[in-house]
Amino acid sequence: MALDVYKDWLGIPDGPRPPDHYTLLRLVQFEDNVEKIRANYRKLNGHVRKYATGQYSIPSQELLNELAKAMLLLTDPERKREYDESQGREFPEELSRSGHRLTENVLAEQGTITKQQINELKEFADKRGLTVRDAAVQMKLTDVDTATRAFAVELGLSYVDLSETIPDDTVLDRVARATVRRNSIIPLFIDDDYILVACTDEITHDLEQELRLTFDLPVRPVLAAPPAINQAISRYYPPGTRETPVVVRKETPAAPEPKKSKKADKAANHPAAAPAQKAVAAGPHRYWSQLTPDEQASRQQMGYLIMCWGTIGSVILDQLVVFKFIWPTFPFFFLLPIFVVPAVIWYVKKVYWK
Repeated sequence: MALDVYKDWLGIPDGPRPPDHYTLLRLVQFEDNVEKIRANYRKLNGHVRKYATGQYSIPSQELLNELAKAMLLLTDPERKREYDESQGREFPEELSRSGHRLTENVLAEQGTITKQQINELKEFADKRGLTVRDAAVQMKLTDVDTATRAFAVELGLSYVDLSETIPDDTVLDRVARATVRRNSIIPLFIDDDYILVACTDEITHDLEQELRLTFDLPVRPVLAAPPAINQAISRYYPPGTRETPVVVRKETPAAPEPKKSKKADKAANHPAAAPAQKAVAAGPHRYWSQLTPDEQASRQQMGYLIMCWGTIGSVILDQLVVFKFIWPTFPFFFLLPIFVVPAVIWYVKKVYWK
């Protein structure tokens, strides 16, 4: 009976020969504990060495080499992952720092690239300092628009086709040509109290702050393909145009009306003050015939008040001032009203009511 080293020496039941690495090292399927893998290897290695001499020296050496190769593969993270995937293991999808799906995984799911090309694509990008989007285009694995859509998923941004989108001229005017060329951006328009800006990659914090101050609005970046951004810059910012940004100044709000004191409000609302207020509104510079009936009535009431107060005021002034101090020995009363009252009446009738 032929020797089955897997069954006779390692106790592995009948099955595929050679067995998979986990079965060979007597491990549970997809064991990830490196120390457990090495411990099992050392134990099995010591057991197989018992057969290293004599008639079984050759099969024992071959089995020792097989055990060593299995251990080395399963303790190498990258090789182990590839091996596990070949054995049907599904890993949780790797995400970007912001928690979004990676460009290469999106492209693989779309069928644009194969899973075997992912590592090759990442290695190409790392060596040249490129994004996976740009690496996929340079390797001619896909076109720039498809790669940019996948890159937008990784960044958590919307994708915009600039051939179908027309920016707002007033928005374009507020960003200088040097700024858009330096940062490879195109300001688009204001949407829902955000300023939308097309870009080829994530915008920097400094640029975001600059745009926020320019528009006094938060910034919402959207991703566009680099060639589309360059074409848009050439179209909307040709040499000699928009060299200086248009500055939109904020309107200064009107100063609030001063609050009136309670005393002023009471005086304004007093019945005797109403004719006076209307008379002031009507104004003496307007002729009687130019006034409305209500304004004529108000001016007539105001005229009567002027005549009354002219009479009363002149009498009081005459008795308290003129008679007491100027004419102390003069026995004639109402000296001042004789002159003042007729003058006031003449003014009201001939001037104020005309």
